[in-house]
Amino acid sequence: MVALDYPGAAEARQLIEALKGIPCYMKVGMQLFYSAGPQFVASLKEQGYKVFLDVKMHDIPNTVKGGSESVTRLGVDMFNVHAAGGKQMMEAALEGVDKALNGGTSKPIVIGVTQLTSTSLAVMNEEIGIAGSVEEAVIRYAQLAQSAGLHGVVASPLEVTRIKEACGTEFVTVTPGIRPAGAAIGDQSRVMTPAEAFAQGTDFVVIGRPITAAEDPRSALEAIIQSVSQ
Repeated sequence: MVALDYPGAAEARQLIEALKGIPCYMKVGMQLFYSAGPQFVASLKEQGYKVFLDVKMHDIPNTVKGGSESVTRLGVDMFNVHAAGGKQMMEAALEGVDKALNGGTSKPIVIGVTQLTSTSLAVMNEEIGIAGSVEEAVIRYAQLAQSAGLHGVVASPLEVTRIKEACGTEFVTVTPGIRPAGAAIGDQSRVMTPAEAFAQGTDFVVIGRPITAAEDPRSALEAIIQSVSQ
């Protein structure tokens, strides 16, 4: 999954043009979605891309239900909600999906956010106020998401093996915090290379700056694909 972390549609379209012909998911996050809107997502779908809408819904159940209905009608292939919102909220998200489904609408994958990959142990314990290890919190949220009926979770690649053990191999894991060998870590705390993440059993990897900030984004993505194809 290529993270289109851009302030507007024009910049994102430049990258899309550079990557034309390489099959991949496009991840649309808050900055781009708030700037370019649903129309940009629709344009990606028209070009044949699968879209992961990464807006991390977290609100009262009825509001999340409405948001889920809207993005499902938009045609996204995957979107996420914060598992911290609780089981009732996650169930409401799925209710919104079901309400939107009709003849031509496909059912998206709905995943829960466990702990952000920028969250260190100190931040989780001392600032967020959750005791225990990051891994314990991630597993607890993953099991809660599964009990609510979600298809999987977003998590660091470091937690994939434990999540699969706790929730089964069919439970989807989407892993940001991916940095190709030699790439800068940036603001991520828990990272792996693409090959290492897939070796852990993850289903999807999300990669942003190592592609979007590269001098030659196409070559960067091709090198990543090559690294996981050996």
